[in-house]
Amino acid sequence: MAGAHTSGPPRAVIILAVAGLVLLAGALWLMFGRAPAEPKVFTGYVVTDNLYMSAPVAGTVVIVDVARGQRVAAGAPLFRIDPTSLGARADAARAQVGQTEAQLGAAEADLGKARAALAAAEAEAGRAQADLARLLSAQSEKPGSVAGQQVDQARAAAVTAARQRDEAATGVASAQARIAAGQSQVEASRAGLTDARQQVSQLAPVAPADARVEDVMYQRGEWAQANAAIVSLVPDNQVKVRFYVPQSAVAAFRPGTMVAIACDGCARGMTARVDYVATRPEYTPPVIYSLATRDKLVFLVEAAPSAPRELTPGQPIDVTQAASRAARP
Repeated sequence: MAGAHTSGPPRAVIILAVAGLVLLAGALWLMFGRAPAEPKVFTGYVVTDNLYMSAPVAGTVVIVDVARGQRVAAGAPLFRIDPTSLGARADAARAQVGQTEAQLGAAEADLGKARAALAAAEAEAGRAQADLARLLSAQSEKPGSVAGQQVDQARAAAVTAARQRDEAATGVASAQARIAAGQSQVEASRAGLTDARQQVSQLAPVAPADARVEDVMYQRGEWAQANAAIVSLVPDNQVKVRFYVPQSAVAAFRPGTMVAIACDGCARGMTARVDYVATRPEYTPPVIYSLATRDKLVFLVEAAPSAPRELTPGQPIDVTQAASRAARP
């Protein structure tokens, strides 16, 4: 006895239907369920360009106005060096200015006298020459009317007056030369006084910008050599975020580009503006090398953070393109 046979759709139809459902599901996932690509994260760190404040002369540190880690505003006093030795130098420069000005005044008075003497000598030389010319003319018109001795005396007087006139002219030139030298000495002594005063003002420097005190190298009572750094500052405008990007991505980080930065414990939404991009690639520094950042050749990029006070030198930073820039096609 033959068994009953149950009819149904062929196996091929079932396979095609399942395949169609799979393709439909895949298309729907691509259209609606695909997660947006995460922006690439670049590893970097915080760097600073410190300012080392010093004094131009050696001396004892008499005041230290700041402490390590303290924040200071622009114009805040930092320290003071004992001004005794430099003050004495300024006093000596001031006295030198007075002396050279007195010498210049004397030279100007001598010039006045020399010019008066020259005027008198020129007048006397002119008179003597006129007397000689008159006697010679009379002798020529009427021989024997003038004694030869009288002519000789007039000639000698004219020669003497001419010599005295020349000596007076030399005296004027000499007085003028002394005045020129005196003026140079006055200018030099005034420049020395200005320099001494400037150095005195540099004995107590102030913060050139808002900054954080990185370190204090000398304490009150210690002797500091000339130009030795006494206080180290980290100005807010010298805090940078340094990171490295591969050649394929460097075009997206032109100067002026905004980037998003993040770090452990930092507030959300921090940004930085790119202000430097290296023109030559370099090997990935060991400090940032990892499995996620393993491009051999990268470009150094630096950016100025929007909140520099929130960052610490050497702090690791994650950098991504800012949302507005990353969203562009």
